[in-house]
Amino acid sequence: MDFYASSSTEEPHVLAVDDNLVDRKLVERLLKKSSCKVTTAENGLRALEYLGLGADQEHSINGNDSQVNMIITDYCMPGMTGYELLKKIKESSILKDVPVVIMSSENIPTRIDQCLEEGAQMFMLKPLKHSDVKRLRCQLMQCQG
Repeated sequence: MDFYASSSTEEPHVLAVDDNLVDRKLVERLLKKSSCKVTTAENGLRALEYLGLGADQEHSINGNDSQVNMIITDYCMPGMTGYELLKKIKESSILKDVPVVIMSSENIPTRIDQCLEEGAQMFMLKPLKHSDVKRLRCQLMQCQG
């Protein structure tokens, strides 16, 4: 499957990862409304490939096209959970400083704590609302400046 990126240079680039098409489209729409460039991936492995951390790739980002300012991922996904994706990103010397936000429809305090302890920027409950994305965007701008 391909990755879909909207084109613009000044907007923060967010990688949105969710196995559920409806949730992925909702997050994409909310981020675009908040003036973010969005690339989507349908699972953790696809996200790692896009980021240059796939099993057959060296630990490098391929050009500036793949550079992201934030990653927002679902927690429950087949193959690789959002938590496992978070750990892989935080283990990467190149990507460890990229903020990762975990989303879930389940409010499980131990899961939330585990993700935050592993380095997640934020844990958000689904369905995301426009106010959630505005808060994210605000945090993202602070991270950049």
